[in-house]
Amino acid sequence: MKEAHEESRYRATRMWVTGHARSAPIAHRALLLTLSLLALPCHAASASKELTDMTLEELANVVVISVSRQAERLSDAAASIFVIRAEDIRRSGARSIPEALRLAPNLQVARTSASGYAISARGFNNALGNKLLVLIDGRTVYTPLFSGVFWDQQDVMLEDVERIEVISGPGATLWGANAVNGVINVITRAASDTQGVLFSGGAGNRDRVGSIRYGGKLGESGHYRVYGRDLELQNTRRENGTSAPDGWRRRQAGFRADWGAAHRNFTLQGDAYAGEAEARPAGGPVEVSGMNLLARWKERFSSGSDLGVQAYYDRSERVDRTGFQGDVSTIDLEFEHGIPLGDHRLLWGAGYRNAHDDIEATLPPLQIAFVPPSRTLTWHNVFVQDAWRLGRSVELTLGIKAESNDYTGWEYLPSARLAWKPGDNQLVWGAVSRAVRAPARLDRDFTLSFVVPPLNVPLIRGGPYFESEVAKVYEIGYRAQPTSVLSYSFTAFRHEYEKLRSGMPPPAFIENQIEGFSNGVEGWGTLQALPGWRLMAGFSTLRQHLGVNPGSRDPTGPIALGNDPDHQWLLRSSHTLAGGHEIDVMMRRVGSLPLQAPGVSVPAYTALDARWGWRINRSVEVSLTLQNLLDPEHGEFDQPGVRSEYRRSAFFNLVLRN
Repeated sequence: MKEAHEESRYRATRMWVTGHARSAPIAHRALLLTLSLLALPCHAASASKELTDMTLEELANVVVISVSRQAERLSDAAASIFVIRAEDIRRSGARSIPEALRLAPNLQVARTSASGYAISARGFNNALGNKLLVLIDGRTVYTPLFSGVFWDQQDVMLEDVERIEVISGPGATLWGANAVNGVINVITRAASDTQGVLFSGGAGNRDRVGSIRYGGKLGESGHYRVYGRDLELQNTRRENGTSAPDGWRRRQAGFRADWGAAHRNFTLQGDAYAGEAEARPAGGPVEVSGMNLLARWKERFSSGSDLGVQAYYDRSERVDRTGFQGDVSTIDLEFEHGIPLGDHRLLWGAGYRNAHDDIEATLPPLQIAFVPPSRTLTWHNVFVQDAWRLGRSVELTLGIKAESNDYTGWEYLPSARLAWKPGDNQLVWGAVSRAVRAPARLDRDFTLSFVVPPLNVPLIRGGPYFESEVAKVYEIGYRAQPTSVLSYSFTAFRHEYEKLRSGMPPPAFIENQIEGFSNGVEGWGTLQALPGWRLMAGFSTLRQHLGVNPGSRDPTGPIALGNDPDHQWLLRSSHTLAGGHEIDVMMRRVGSLPLQAPGVSVPAYTALDARWGWRINRSVEVSLTLQNLLDPEHGEFDQPGVRSEYRRSAFFNLVLRN
């Protein structure tokens, strides 16, 4: 289904505002303004179909691939999955992937610096989060240094994103180790859907962004696009008012080409980027660069079976003389084959991954090093999954993946899902899964030492016997659309953890001495209040019960694993008004983060964002996005005195297209 109107998005001429204003009347006026916008009647939803949003029935029929690795309707997906559509991103005013991910109520998103984020699902959130698997167009973007994501190195032209599929809960059977608590799959549009010229540019008091893209045809059945993007973020400020040297400048260019039709198609795409932060007094600037190239072939046969082959190369370079740095080159190969067998749908496949790194030690006195400084790691996997239709309304899915790594050998990742549709617009599902977070270089080869020549005192060392962290997960969910204007989804879960990462007093070896469990509920719903007025609400709760094993000498315990709110919620309102005008408001509440250090927490906060947009015609769109309207500033992560505070901001944006 085409959503040509979603190609419009943001950015243009500079607009400066006094985002540091602290007066209470301003906050009160912003709140009153927002409440007025929420109550504003939705006139004249008389725009053409091309410019209106999808109905709830159409949303239920959106095709997703991340749950079963096969195309299926969102309403049939037996998992806790939330879809961020291109239209959601456009109307949020988001200017980066992490900011767009704030739209998902089943994720914890905390900003750590101008360009840094801690993102997780169902807990264990920290700047080195390692239990969430992230893919961009099928390319896994975690680093083998710590099995997490450098978010300042991941970017796409958001106008080209078709959707972001966010799964909370394990996906290890299909996606492998590290898909322990969730999967994020960023999917961009086919080149045929991004034809012509599009320019988006904008500026505000905290950032500026400019993007340009051109798409054209390649012969009889091919299409392509090329793009360039430039992003600049200003320094954040700490609680004491001093400037944090974390301002960021990033440039990226790339292409995508697609050939073929629905039954046979081939994709070739790639990106190259470079970025740097402001120079720090002690360590100089953080500098990043890299490139990737991906090829994918898919074919559907007349028998109903389908075949897919994918290969990509990824090269990343990072210089951070006081933090994690290193060069990593990755080659990844994947094969999958789907076979219909009567009431069964069999999917099997295999994969190979090779990553070579070179890591230079950081500057003393607290020196980070990896021993050996260069290593090549390999992973192999084979998986099989059978979706068995037991009746007209019941389906049982059984699967297992065997995946090997150089540290612990073969790991086995089984899962079972049962889905029941008591009605056309209802789904009840349950799942039992086993997932692991396999060791990374940080667990086995890492050293942190106090170095003042000739002294070299080790403080933390990788554990030579560190094993995979294990999660056994139980889920039950319900999804329904009882009327044409209301839909909702709820999931309850329990994660039982074994062999979680822990340490010892210096000189510490990294061990597996923390165990426990977590429980929670997450849900969201959408109400089409009027033809041009849509409301959405979402929430999640989390209760963690973790502790060190008897005999462990870990000095911090679960504090080091992550820092998570016990609750969070969000509300969104989207009005489409007469004359192409749009009003969007989002309010988020995030509970306090209690485990930053013993007796130290990050206070809870409420953030309010608003956007006004005007689609002047098919070719021109302008918008103004206001963020953090309720308070002068708030922190989202890290300890008092060192954490950044995020202030009010305004961003004006212009989109031009032919």
